[in-house]
Amino acid sequence: VQDKQQVTLFAKNIQDNFTSVDLLVNNAGTFAPGLLATEPDNQLEHMMQVNVYSAYYLTRALLPLLRKQGSGHIFNMCSVAALQAYPNGGAYSISKYALLGFSDNLRYELRNDNIKVTAISPGAVWTNSWSGSGVREDRIMQAADVAEVLWSAYKLSPQATVEHIILRPQQGDL
Repeated sequence: VQDKQQVTLFAKNIQDNFTSVDLLVNNAGTFAPGLLATEPDNQLEHMMQVNVYSAYYLTRALLPLLRKQGSGHIFNMCSVAALQAYPNGGAYSISKYALLGFSDNLRYELRNDNIKVTAISPGAVWTNSWSGSGVREDRIMQAADVAEVLWSAYKLSPQATVEHIILRPQQGDL
């Protein structure tokens, strides 16, 4: 998803094989801890490419179809890292702030087209990236929790939208 041409081809494949897009979940993402002063020179570019540009390019490519059908719901997987600076957040946090801003702008632009846009900002969710971290699995949210809240927001009436969902582990952020 970090290659614009591949994302565009993926969008074309969707348009060639489906007559509508009811639900788009932009969930591609990568994480690397770092301090802005010392992280690798290309870390910001890489984080932006995967965490922001992939959602930007895919959404833009599918907007004509969404507008034509006059409905749809776009979910952008942000992070609590987009809400507040934190130690070693570096380029990752910047990219998630950007994705949240993209979500806000997109929601504003599409509100009169009956296309909903929801940003989801989860805290720690158990994925393979936590394996070997020493953090217990029961301390972190499950991916099913995020999916459940996404589905609940999607199932609302056409008159209602959830603009931003913030989920955190019960015992707080890590």
